[in-house]
Amino acid sequence: MSSRKGRRDAARVVREQIAREKRRKRTLWTTIAAVLVLVIAGGIGWAVYSSQKSDDFTAPPGANDAGTGIVSGSGPVTVDLYEDYLCPICKQFQQTNGATLNQLVGEGKAKLVFHPVAFLNRYSTTEYSTRSSAASGCAAQGGKFREFTDQLFARQPAEGSAGLSNDELIDIGAGVGLNRDDFASCVNDGTYTSWTAHVTDEASKSGVTGTPTIKVNGTELQDKSPEGIRAAVAAAGK
Repeated sequence: MSSRKGRRDAARVVREQIAREKRRKRTLWTTIAAVLVLVIAGGIGWAVYSSQKSDDFTAPPGANDAGTGIVSGSGPVTVDLYEDYLCPICKQFQQTNGATLNQLVGEGKAKLVFHPVAFLNRYSTTEYSTRSSAASGCAAQGGKFREFTDQLFARQPAEGSAGLSNDELIDIGAGVGLNRDDFASCVNDGTYTSWTAHVTDEASKSGVTGTPTIKVNGTELQDKSPEGIRAAVAAAGK
């Protein structure tokens, strides 16, 4: 009698083990399926997001073919300059090297591509880096990019502040000769905000991690003095 009970107990234990194993497998496969669904959905979502980020922008007149910067001049040597309008060191760079760069362009020795990146939004309470960069696109639309850029650095706000308001940006634009109504509409509508995002994303992808960064025919310069820039352009032009 006890022998039959023992066999029944043993069979019950085996059945319970089999049932637990089946439940474990079902749970495992359910989890795997859920993970796969999330991965696939995430992949699709990222593809859509990446596509929108890379394609959904309007470059202003005067931009290069890639839409990553505003071009001045047509010299044989390409100088790429990456700056953020909120960056104090960029202001110093402009004060030291702006005349040299303009002269190289004027002499027909260099083509300057200015990339107005928005790396420093976290140092403004109003995302000033993005707003000022987008406004520079509006200035390019009106043919006054360089003049507007010079004035943005001349009136650069302090890091950590709200930055210049849209009205102040519009005043600067009108002051350099832009049509106030057209420029104001462009700035207030954020016409080139998506372009700024594109410029910034592409700068990061190209290895730019800080501002100012200057490259001559694709090679980053360490000597950012007027003499260093002139020497690099002269060497690249040989």
